[in-house]
Amino acid sequence: MFAAMRSPGRGDQPGVTLLATPVSSMRSFWGLLRAYWVSEKWREAWALTAAVALLSAAASKSGVWLAQASGAFISTIASFPDLGASGIADVLTAAGVLVGLAVLKFAVFIGFRHYFSTTLHRRWRQWLDGRFNAALLSDRRPYYHLLVMGAADEGAEVPDNIDQRIQESIKAMTGNALGMAMGLISVVTSVYFVGEMLISTSVSVHGLEFLGSYASAALVFALAVTYVPVSTAIALRIGKAIQALNMAMLRYEGSYRAELATLVRRVLPIAAARGEKVQAAIHRRQYQSIDRTWGLQNKVSALFLSFNGSYTYITQRVVAYLPNMPAYMQGSISFKTYVTGSELVSELISDCSWVIQVMPDIANLRANVYRVVELADAIERVQDAQAFYRESGISEFRYEAQPAERGLSVQGLELMFAGKEAQPFLRVARLNVKPGQWVFVRGPSGSGKSCLIKALNGLWPYGRGRVVMPEGVKSLYACQDTRLPQASLKQLISMPEDEHEHRDLEVAAIMSAVGLGDFIPSMGNPSYRGRRWDDVLSGGQKQKVVLARILLHTPDVLFLDEATAALDPEARSEFHRLVKQYCPKATVLSVMHEQTPPTDSLGRPFYHAILNIENGRAGLEPVVVPAPPPIRDTRGGLRSMLSAMRHLS
Repeated sequence: MFAAMRSPGRGDQPGVTLLATPVSSMRSFWGLLRAYWVSEKWREAWALTAAVALLSAAASKSGVWLAQASGAFISTIASFPDLGASGIADVLTAAGVLVGLAVLKFAVFIGFRHYFSTTLHRRWRQWLDGRFNAALLSDRRPYYHLLVMGAADEGAEVPDNIDQRIQESIKAMTGNALGMAMGLISVVTSVYFVGEMLISTSVSVHGLEFLGSYASAALVFALAVTYVPVSTAIALRIGKAIQALNMAMLRYEGSYRAELATLVRRVLPIAAARGEKVQAAIHRRQYQSIDRTWGLQNKVSALFLSFNGSYTYITQRVVAYLPNMPAYMQGSISFKTYVTGSELVSELISDCSWVIQVMPDIANLRANVYRVVELADAIERVQDAQAFYRESGISEFRYEAQPAERGLSVQGLELMFAGKEAQPFLRVARLNVKPGQWVFVRGPSGSGKSCLIKALNGLWPYGRGRVVMPEGVKSLYACQDTRLPQASLKQLISMPEDEHEHRDLEVAAIMSAVGLGDFIPSMGNPSYRGRRWDDVLSGGQKQKVVLARILLHTPDVLFLDEATAALDPEARSEFHRLVKQYCPKATVLSVMHEQTPPTDSLGRPFYHAILNIENGRAGLEPVVVPAPPPIRDTRGGLRSMLSAMRHLS
């Protein structure tokens, strides 16, 4: 509804060196993942990372202790008949040690690691959210080009569902990345500790005498090296299918959610047109893509679940007991050592199979990372808006500044739609608006009136020409879209400045002047009786919010794009009167539905000139001030009336 109070500057021109954006370093997979750790928050990031890593290593070491304690417990149970009177005590002692180590691992190491990892997840996501919001909502208005204009052009490569990418993809990406990082740390430390234990307990095996006492450990490592890679290769093929389906599902879910969100904004038009069947058909069509992709996901997930379940069970119940079998059969190790070693082998193979276990998470991570990277890349590309639009059409505008006393000038302006071969639908050969001059823009519907106002504010993408704004002046663009963001009424009037920069009394006086006095007691609240201001205020009241903002900021150059369309003639006249009163020196360019400029209560026009748009061209002409009606001589009539009264008497 409100444009920023600035004129297009030199940074909007092609070829101008652009500063790095807050997401410039996040345009690749690894660039996105490491950005937080090399940012201004690096101390926080690395402190939490170190805590997670140390606790992961401790959990891995405790896993070795658990394997040993588990072997001792099972061995004690197996030899219980031979232990005599001390059997129960030995079993209880072994069980107590096992329980104590389990508590140490899961309640202490794993529990605290979860707290630090979730804290890291929260801080990382918060940082990324702040960076992307800062990049999208910068003065160059990339959010506008990506969400409004870019998305409307099929030729422009722009990311879909930006809200989903910032909210869901960043959350899922950070969560998956931390989970896999912790898993990788656990794998490396566990393999080290388990391998160290296997080597220290290794014995010789008949037929492998050349390996000496490292023979049984060599069998374990040989099994891991051959068994795990083959299974991992199978899992990777399934993972690629999962990744592709995840990316498709993210797109379809985002589009469906966007359609539902749009429905909320157009409830009345659909109800008035009885368009429920059409809207339902749109929903069914979009959900069909979700359902079809979901069906494929279910099939691939079932395949992976079957493979992973079989692989895990066979590993734990069969494969883990094979490497130490020769040493146990030849009597080189005891049953307790055999069970403990098998537990360690199971732990080792499970750790080495970590990629298989987390394959769905890896696929989901890659899908979400690429969604976020695409957004970062689009934000970077759109910093030079005209270069961005030249990918799909002609964009050769020049925005310059000149001394304020020379006013606003336009030279050789041509507006077009997307397409390399597009032809101008509006031409303005030359236009000069003097300081303080009010210009009424007139033309039939579809002639390009609003497009012209957007172009003067750097918000129209395609065309060419030179726009020269007064230097150092404050401008304001009030458009016809009256949807309000969720903020207090005082903030809505104070934008783009913070509401605390203006005194309540000042804002209240203006609200009273424009006819919003009933809302003064609630102006500091983000809602009114539990409802958002956007749902409370009527169309006319929202345009009075526009007026209040104009009166508060008193711009030097004011663009009105049908900003009075929801007002009745009397309120429209009052709108202009207040602007004239509060902004007596302002330059005004206004688009309205009417064919004739509005006048005050005495019939005097507010506007000095008319910019008439006809047949694709615009020309300036002065407003003709109507001559006052002639004063009639009523003396003869008065004498006749007096004569008649005397006659009746």
